Amino acid sequence: MVPVTATRGSVRHAVQLACPPDRVWALVGDPARIHEWFPGIESCTVEGDERTVVTRSGLPMPEHLLTVDNVLRRFQYRIVAPMFKEHLGTLDVHGLDDGTSLVVYSTDADPAPLALVIGGAARNALSQLPLRLGLEGAERPSTAADPRSGPVATRKGTH
Repeated sequence: MVPVTATRGSVRHAVQLACPPDRVWALVGDPARIHEWFPGIESCTVEGDERTVVTRSGLPMPEHLLTVDNVLRRFQYRIVAPMFKEHLGTLDVHGLDDGTSLVVYSTDADPAPLALVIGGAARNALSQLPLRLGLEGAERPSTAADPRSGPVATRKGTH
């Protein structure tokens, strides 16, 4: 386990949605659909276990897809752009007993300020999920930051 240090940051955000988890997962669990629900991402390309997202500013961000688990509803990836020494992003969709979903987005990064940047963008994305899913009345995203620290998609290959 890699500890959080002065150079490594960790941020987590969550939102509860009045929606079954499989419906949420159909959108957020598909690596080629990130531009449909994550503001600021204009496009993405998926080739096997590699994804490149292009931000609104035109910056390409290459990523390595680590986990796409349809049973656990877990998606994990690493940003491999040179500005990162290390990165791990995790998105989990939990089914709750009342039929709602808890969507949790965590990011760990070195250097730490990049975790805060991604975490802020993720919080915004989670807050807009109800709109993207056509829902009303979702709870506001919660924050747990570690104190120590036209869209187009194409898919090539399988993963």
